[in-house]
Amino acid sequence: MTEWEPYAARLAEEVAHPVSRWHAPLAATPRHLFVPRWWANAAGEWTLQDGPSDPDRWMTAAYANRTLVTRVGPVHADLAKESTGSGLPTSSSTLPSLVVDMYRHAMIADDSHVLVTTGSGYGTALACQRLQDRQVTSLDVDAHLVKAAAERLDAMGLHPGMAVCDITGPLSGRYDRIIATVSLNPVPASCLSALRPGGRLVTTLAGTGLIITADKVADGGAVGRVEQERAGFMRTRHAEDYAPGLSERFAEIRDQDGEDVTTGRYPVLNVQEAWDVWSMLELTSPGIEHRFWEGPDHVRTAWMVHADGSWARAQGVWADAPTVHQGGPRRLWDDLERIRNRLNTEGGLPLSGARVRIDPDGTCHISRGAWSVTLGERA
Repeated sequence: MTEWEPYAARLAEEVAHPVSRWHAPLAATPRHLFVPRWWANAAGEWTLQDGPSDPDRWMTAAYANRTLVTRVGPVHADLAKESTGSGLPTSSSTLPSLVVDMYRHAMIADDSHVLVTTGSGYGTALACQRLQDRQVTSLDVDAHLVKAAAERLDAMGLHPGMAVCDITGPLSGRYDRIIATVSLNPVPASCLSALRPGGRLVTTLAGTGLIITADKVADGGAVGRVEQERAGFMRTRHAEDYAPGLSERFAEIRDQDGEDVTTGRYPVLNVQEAWDVWSMLELTSPGIEHRFWEGPDHVRTAWMVHADGSWARAQGVWADAPTVHQGGPRRLWDDLERIRNRLNTEGGLPLSGARVRIDPDGTCHISRGAWSVTLGERA
């Protein structure tokens, strides 16, 4: 078998400065052990990749600074019997630089006791290499992921606390740091309860690219900010797979004439590639799902749908103003254009560096200047 250490050493050089406390853990952690098989996507189709059948390709993939999807829909790559799959990715080995960035935001001290999310187990291994394994607890809602990660960590001589647990539900133990490499929205009150006084929560808000850091304060809530960096993680799930979403609605409105047909102010945008715009839209008009397609001659089409029946379709060539069809109780493209107009008028959106206040019940208040939004308000 190909020696893995030189690959890990190159990854460490790419991700961390030699004096960083994360350099040695990156160089000493056999990432390939945690991703013996994974799913690769080409032209919308998932294809199973088997590492041991091609060791050189395995090493190249495992020690690249990129995410490797390890579960599609309900099917683990470890357990897949078919060579192709379909559905949304439901677990992965996150790109190492992002894992390290999340840990850096946590400001982990040598004596910190940390709670992390499991996934493939690679991030758990890095935390154990940085601290001592007895200082690390790793949890996941998926029993197979926890079992497989525990076995692979054991092969490295690492034995952190492992638990099958939904991070949005009750948590056992008390921690100095909680780092969630799944997206949360709203922030579970249980995460705040499990933090020790002065402890720090690091997570991303679901449906956005926003990293938030918040330190627990005396009243049981937490205060912090939206960080400058962007990140995207899979949403928490509470079953074998995500709910089916609104795929059928996209098919229904694919070429449907709208109740309103107008000319848009700005060119067609792939919203989920425009992180600030996408994040602001989710905060102010949550629950919109998106599709985008660029065809021949730079013809771009974007679709937006919402569970309340609202929908929009915009189509235009390259930088030309698009034709916009909209229907349902709200005008989703108008919501998007208001955000784009603010971005163009003010030169930015009030997201990065915004103040975050999380109440003890998980209600999250985000504000910057005169702008504010509240997430997870209780009825």
